[in-house]
Amino acid sequence: MRYLSTRGSTSSSRDSAGPTFTEILLGGLAPDGGLYLPESYPQVDAAELDRWRRLSYADLAFAVLAKFIDDIPPADLQALVTRTYTPRVYCNGRSDTQASEITPLRWLERPNAARGEGGLAILELSNGPTLAFKDMAMQLLGNLFEYVLTRRSEQINILGATSGDTGSSAEYAMRGKAGVRVFMLSPHQRMSAFQRAQMYSLQDDNIHNIAVRGTFDDAQDVVKAVSSDHAFKARYKIGAVNSINWARVAAQVVYYFKGYFAATGGNDQRVAFAVPSGNFGNICAGHIARMMGLPIGRLVLATNENDVLDEFFRTGVYRPRATSETHATSSPSMDISKASNFERFVFDLLGRDPAMIRELWAGVDAGRGFDLSGTPYFASLPDFGFVSGSSTHADRLATIRHAFASWGVMVDTHTADGLKVGSGLRTPDMPMIVLETALPAKFEATIVEALGRKPQRPAGLQGIEDLPQRVEVIDVDVDAVKQIIERELR
Repeated sequence: MRYLSTRGSTSSSRDSAGPTFTEILLGGLAPDGGLYLPESYPQVDAAELDRWRRLSYADLAFAVLAKFIDDIPPADLQALVTRTYTPRVYCNGRSDTQASEITPLRWLERPNAARGEGGLAILELSNGPTLAFKDMAMQLLGNLFEYVLTRRSEQINILGATSGDTGSSAEYAMRGKAGVRVFMLSPHQRMSAFQRAQMYSLQDDNIHNIAVRGTFDDAQDVVKAVSSDHAFKARYKIGAVNSINWARVAAQVVYYFKGYFAATGGNDQRVAFAVPSGNFGNICAGHIARMMGLPIGRLVLATNENDVLDEFFRTGVYRPRATSETHATSSPSMDISKASNFERFVFDLLGRDPAMIRELWAGVDAGRGFDLSGTPYFASLPDFGFVSGSSTHADRLATIRHAFASWGVMVDTHTADGLKVGSGLRTPDMPMIVLETALPAKFEATIVEALGRKPQRPAGLQGIEDLPQRVEVIDVDVDAVKQIIERELR
């Protein structure tokens, strides 16, 4: 399996063909600033779906990831995923959750063909160490990094940006890992108290937190600027764990297959997935699963008040917002107005034309957007199965209350966005599976506002907000971040 950049680069350190999985694993962005994708999507046929339906999560992860990774010996890859996806790691779910299932499906309303009801379910993805779906990919990424670095006798310095969940997931996955240091940027005072505590309370020597006086988009722009300085990136061995990293997207593809199998009795059925989306990485994995042949009827994209992506899928206009126009909301992990992974989908939408991507993203990188509304590409959007909608704070509160009163299930604010939008776009011919984003404990203040009670949290995370915190606060400044990296690596 070889990889290419959305902007046209296919150079490899070994030959003229595109790079392999391990060659792109540590780097994040391609040298030309684009994002990596497989040269073609591997296909899954009906016989494979039949075989995969019976697999455990770890074995399914091996089967899916082996389609994308052919430069790690199969026995080693199997060992890595088996060590990653265990009930011991994913044990933080609700009290009645079966940890052995890793990503259990929770039916809210079961399908009823006689009444024309397709069914409504939540796919639990937040049972990992930081109570967020990003643990599903990040725990594997930590093990992959350590495996590759050990064999190469190399080190790497991870530079990333987080809107709330990526940072803690990355730090918990990388803490104590041989050959890895983490420099994580976050928007100052724009995350929940629990999210801040999860990151800033870590005292590991290889973890460095940097809070930026701005939005997530500002932090992400700083990361991209540092990563685009090729001399600096090479000198300090800068890598990425944000969802721009292909390995994370590939790992997320797995739970779409697992959710599909849990919700259906046979491979002639279709399902819909409702996905809370800020940076487009999570739903991009669903797009890839669909392109591989998974029978996904609909991919429902749900945004909060920062509705840049919803606007595109409704109108064909992609209009990233300035910092001043990016709202601070009660689903803060989606307070994003420039979706990094969106480029991957547009690359496919435009027939994989790198010249068009370079032209469009030159405008995006300059602070502009683009308009595909009058083009055949916008007309072809339905062929990819996407529909979309948005949610507000009032919607969020109402959905949290409804879920608790109707089904006895407490959901976090982001999952509430997915549940609200997904419920409104249900069809009688297929189940609607809402992808859980986090456990409610991460957003306690809004849960109390909605329900008048605090959410439960695992015993090991009680009182985390009271622990000593370690973070450096800076302005939006690329040079300041470079100086911190240089200082810590002396």
